[in-house]
Amino acid sequence: MSKLSRCVVVLMVSASTTAAQDIRPVPYPVMPPPAFERAVANGTRTITGEPGPNYWQNHAEYDFDVALEPDTRTVRGEGTITLHNQSPDVLRSVIVKLRQNVHAPGVVRNRSTEVTGGVTIDKLSWNESVITETNVLPSAGEYAVNGTLMEVVPPEPVGAGERLSLDVAWHFRMASVEGGTFREGTDDEVYYVGYWYPQFAVYDDVVGWHRDPYMGNGEHYMNFADYEVSITAPEDFLVYATGDLLNAEEVLTAQTRERLEQSLRRDGTTNIVTAAERGSTTRDAADDVLTWEFSADNVRDFAWAGSDLYVWDAARAMVDQDGDGSPEAVAINSFYRPERTVWQRSAEFAAFSIENLSERNWAYPWPHMTAIEGIIGGGMEYPMMTVIGGYRNDQSLFGVTYHEIAHMWYPMMVGQDEKGYTWMDEGLATFNTNEGRTAFFDGSSDSRPLADGWARQSQGHYRLAGTGMARPPMRHNDRYPSFSPARGTASYSTPAVLLHAMEDLFGSDAFWTAYREYGKTWAFKHPYPYDMMNSYERSLKQDLDWLWTPTLFETWTVDVGIKSVEDTENGVNVTVEDKALAPMPVRVTVTYADGTTSIQTIPVKHWLEGAREATLSFPAGVVARVELPTDRILDIDPSNNVYEPTM
Repeated sequence: MSKLSRCVVVLMVSASTTAAQDIRPVPYPVMPPPAFERAVANGTRTITGEPGPNYWQNHAEYDFDVALEPDTRTVRGEGTITLHNQSPDVLRSVIVKLRQNVHAPGVVRNRSTEVTGGVTIDKLSWNESVITETNVLPSAGEYAVNGTLMEVVPPEPVGAGERLSLDVAWHFRMASVEGGTFREGTDDEVYYVGYWYPQFAVYDDVVGWHRDPYMGNGEHYMNFADYEVSITAPEDFLVYATGDLLNAEEVLTAQTRERLEQSLRRDGTTNIVTAAERGSTTRDAADDVLTWEFSADNVRDFAWAGSDLYVWDAARAMVDQDGDGSPEAVAINSFYRPERTVWQRSAEFAAFSIENLSERNWAYPWPHMTAIEGIIGGGMEYPMMTVIGGYRNDQSLFGVTYHEIAHMWYPMMVGQDEKGYTWMDEGLATFNTNEGRTAFFDGSSDSRPLADGWARQSQGHYRLAGTGMARPPMRHNDRYPSFSPARGTASYSTPAVLLHAMEDLFGSDAFWTAYREYGKTWAFKHPYPYDMMNSYERSLKQDLDWLWTPTLFETWTVDVGIKSVEDTENGVNVTVEDKALAPMPVRVTVTYADGTTSIQTIPVKHWLEGAREATLSFPAGVVARVELPTDRILDIDPSNNVYEPTM
């Protein structure tokens, strides 16, 4: 029986001792900017982390015909883009993102890339009236392009509750791996087409128009929208995209369709198209091209890919999408070049990821999840799609696959501003990935050897914290120093280890309740960091500024250690010292020679009162070990977190 049950918690810090120490700073309160405070006052946001009674967000529709011309790496599109102004404001102009202009000459970039010429607008019109380009500030009936932004002033303002439809035609040359590309592009074998169409910028209740240019590093903030897209490509290409394939009978042979149906009825991976069958599993076309039709509702983006060198594997993930206790089959697709043999497990990894994330978070809502091999060194997510490159082993491919699929929740469902607050996207995805890696590589078989997703040496936070090179997560993605690990650490690792620590600090049940409540509350909406923080505080029923400020707004570190362990007449006194800036509750575990343990926690309030030391009184006994939790409190120096008496 543990001695914990008979332990009396005693925290002893004399006034003279406290005065003798350096008084530690107290974290300042989280102070939302005036724009967010105005949103709360307007009733679109709340201080409890929920959308307010007046919350609104705009919606868009995109109806496109697009063609891929592989010989010239050209994408040509035309169609209609529609913005539903659900704001209370009159919009006299609209901002449209032309992200392919990151490849245009003279555009400001923070990543090296191929200059292809960017986007050419072939036509832009409103109600059959041509909207003309200008090189100055546009007036009614004009548009101006400035880098990756296009400002359009329609002939008539768009009133509250009204909609604006623009007819547009455009083309661009895809960037190549050889010339330098990222997130999408081609190596002349694989064509992954992302950020390929004129997309309305977000106009929200906090900032209004988000006019951030796309410079390469930072990702995106996007409206939720409905898409109808027809994709024309050579007939021997396998093509897949965001959304439902509407005309499978017109593009796929009967055998291919039957294999796809079989993959939804059984476990394991089904070979839909083998290497020997490439080029023979799509329908013959008189003009040697096929048009694939896809539809997707209420998604933030649309991507597509094609190649005549792909094989196609499929599997199923069983997910209770309707919430009725009966799981439905979600189609899992994997397209890859057969020489990338590790990809034979891609469908397996993706199916596990969808099921595990659906259990961990909430149900995956879409008909398929598709993994595409090629073109980039890492991975990049799009709704229902991910592209993953590089030569990998099993653990590497699993990790990138799980991470990119975790993005289906953040930001594909919880649609935060990735450019302004990248940590809300990448940090939560990294947290999920570490949890998922531990769950999959559980030692249950030779193909799933034991691995710890939270191994300290794998967490970049600990490599950078306290070095002077770290930067806070609450920084715009384009404003991190170039050629530095600061952006990646602040956006990925630091928020992930923070969430991992919170699970321990507040208990697994309370933490996961707060985690899911935030995600479900803001699914298919646009939260800001203050919404997330307020949501967690509401669920956990406490003010957490002491946690948010040091870790998200600053680069303060935790560094506690065992200063002394003393036997006294009344028991064992353990003194813990705090040598850094970030306050943290500290759990102290004393293990006695007979194997029993006694545990006490120094509350964060103690450090917030300015103390640098705390002395805990434990029951008498022969002490074998005293330990502080280290990674669970983000401690940057674990060398003084364990005490074992010398024999």
